[in-house]
Amino acid sequence: MMDRGNFSYDSGASGPADDNEPKPPDRRSADRYRAVCRIARVRRSDDLGLWRVRNISDAGLMLAADVPVTVGEQIEIALSESITVAGTIVWAEGGRCGVAFSEKIDAETTLRRLAEEQLAEGYRALRLTVASEAVLILREGARPIDLVDISQSGAGFLYHREIEPGTMLDLLLPHGDLRRQALVRWSRGQRGGLWFTQPLDRADLESIARFQG
Repeated sequence: MMDRGNFSYDSGASGPADDNEPKPPDRRSADRYRAVCRIARVRRSDDLGLWRVRNISDAGLMLAADVPVTVGEQIEIALSESITVAGTIVWAEGGRCGVAFSEKIDAETTLRRLAEEQLAEGYRALRLTVASEAVLILREGARPIDLVDISQSGAGFLYHREIEPGTMLDLLLPHGDLRRQALVRWSRGQRGGLWFTQPLDRADLESIARFQG
């Protein structure tokens, strides 16, 4: 079982050498973590959300999220649309949790692939597929729409008519307590895509529950 030591930060700095002092173990192993700061899509048995990855090793990773988690819980983590890993939560404390992978990975190669994907043409940030009603606030008034997906930077929607790309509007998300100014990036038939002028906070998307029903 992986313990929390795999997720601790160690800058490698040290004081003057002392020949009588035992040397620390060599951490240049397959389990050496790598600090990262990226969003992953986490699937649980009864929920789905976007959580932040704080560091990763061949054996596991650390996630940051304020939703309650349970030690022993099995989850699936999409680092991108093409790279997914599975694991078990082995510790949880203060809005962070450690995950031991079901199968070890090559963390260095995985991070390189993620970086290449992010630089590729047509790259899209991870988003949540949703089925929820929201409200567009246009010049002519408020109109209900159906959300089909959402990310920190934008959302996809269905509407009964095409909205001209470049239109600026406000989007009122479910429960009426989350509002964003948005630009219509594209519109084809009844489908469209929005770009938020101010990204959603990570915590807004940690659980899909608020966007359901």
